[in-house]
Amino acid sequence: MERYVGTVSRGIRAPIIREGDDLAQIVVDSVWAASQSEDGFPFHDKDVVAVTEAVVARAQGNYASIDNIADDVRAKLGGETIGVLFPILSRNRFSVCLKGIARGAKKVVLMVSYPSDEVGNHLIDVDLLDEKGVNPWADTLTEAEYRKLFGRVLHPFTGVDYLEFYRGLIEEAGAECEIVLSNNPKTILDYTKRVLTCDIHTRNRTKRILKNAGAEIVCGLDDILTAPVNGSGHNEKYGLLGSNKATETTVKLFPRNCMEFVERVNKLLKEKTGKNIEVMVYGDGAFKDPVGKIWELADPVVSPAYTAGLEGQPNELKLKYLADNDFADLKGEELKKAISERIAHKDSNLKGQMASQGTTPRRLTDLIGSLADLTSGSGDKGTPIILVQGYFDNYIK
Repeated sequence: MERYVGTVSRGIRAPIIREGDDLAQIVVDSVWAASQSEDGFPFHDKDVVAVTEAVVARAQGNYASIDNIADDVRAKLGGETIGVLFPILSRNRFSVCLKGIARGAKKVVLMVSYPSDEVGNHLIDVDLLDEKGVNPWADTLTEAEYRKLFGRVLHPFTGVDYLEFYRGLIEEAGAECEIVLSNNPKTILDYTKRVLTCDIHTRNRTKRILKNAGAEIVCGLDDILTAPVNGSGHNEKYGLLGSNKATETTVKLFPRNCMEFVERVNKLLKEKTGKNIEVMVYGDGAFKDPVGKIWELADPVVSPAYTAGLEGQPNELKLKYLADNDFADLKGEELKKAISERIAHKDSNLKGQMASQGTTPRRLTDLIGSLADLTSGSGDKGTPIILVQGYFDNYIK
């Protein structure tokens, strides 16, 4: 019988996860229970189970307080005047981190990129820059100059004036605050030679530029809390990158030891279902909101760990290209048969071939992780586990 359904992404409900829970077993039990419910489904080889990083970190108890952050910042940057460079504009992602950073210094020079942060949160509408004759690639603005030009600007979705908000957090933590707007990393060295750069995907370049320009100390968020501080959580590879607000004084860090977790879930699923099911941990998806302009990826990677079958990129032919070019003179069953034959005998690597142009040149983990993130949402759906089926099928399966 011919199949009429391709890829299916299911949100799987699970219990509320707490520190110390056996999350691998909970994942397997939840997926199995869903398969046996009235909405049941069979399992197949190459199904994918994706688990959000949030519950992995929660089960690990990977948390840190603002005092832990402050102690590490003070130890690594000296506790006097520090430059805090290129933070993203996010209450969830950065506000608690900033409280801890400010508590570890006497003065913070906060240098913000504009018109938007690294992941697309807009501070100023780009059309306003044109109207005021401001060049974001050349001009440095003090906070007073910014206010004179643009006044009090509220984010359209959150209603927050982020410069005002971040100033308040720094001063409440007991530090003096100075705010500068610039897109040139070297600008911060006019104020201090000790810098904590807070960008995510451009951090290595920013560190290199600052070191070459004469900075005394350069750290990134990925250098803070790489080891426990007074018994805190930590992340050896990413430090504070990928952290989220847990409470007003604590953050949940990006999870650790994720390969051990995905391999155990894969083993347990094999024992339970008899199928080889791929497993991944996912964070933010990598996609851009065309209205809000936000590029979602505030985590350092979409997936910190995944089983071997998720390595690589799709190797797909573009059906539209085949139908409009190679087989433009065919239709109906004849067209279907010709395209099916081409798919059945396609090369193992289609890179550079015209028939693959327009297919998505991204890693499988980034694509499937984005699908999982969109399926689970970030609110109250209660589905931290995603089951993706049929992703590796094609037209002839």
